[in-house]
Formats: sequence, structure tokens, C-alpha cells
Amino acid sequence: MWFVYALRSERDRGLYIGMSTDVKRRLAEHNRGYNRSTAPRAPFKLIHVEQCESRETAREREKFLKSGMGRDILRAVAGE
Repeated sequence: MWFVYALRSERDRGLYIGMSTDVKRRLAEHNRGYNRSTAPRAPFKLIHVEQCESRETAREREKFLKSGMGRDILRAVAGE
């Protein structure tokens, strides 16, 4: 089972959107600085998770959430 997730940086309030089979592990990796692109923006808070049937479905949803309309939806979910 694949998941699409959105994180909010507590440092710069920016969003990070990704996909994984283990969201809890990925959040820990982001917060520990294992991902070079997100390390300077840690710590992160999980703000949204969606379960997907396949990797392909998760990738499509991730692409949508990274679009302008998708980010607007995430901002609404986050209460902005």
C-alpha cells in the first residue's frame, strides 16, 4: 500500500509533498536530516496523508498535490 503525504516545515512554514509505503518512517527520516533537500527545513509536522492503491496512483496524486490547485487544498487543510 502506498501513501501520499504532506509535511509542514516548522522552520519556514513551507510544504513538502511526497509518497512512501511507510509514512511514519519517512517523517522520521525527514526530521533526522536524512534527505539532503529537506534537512535545512526540519523539523516537519505531518499535515495530510492519503492512501493509494498503487505506486502509480500515488505518483499521480502527488503530482496533483504539487500543482497550484493541490497546494491550495493542502493550505485549506492546514487552516491557512
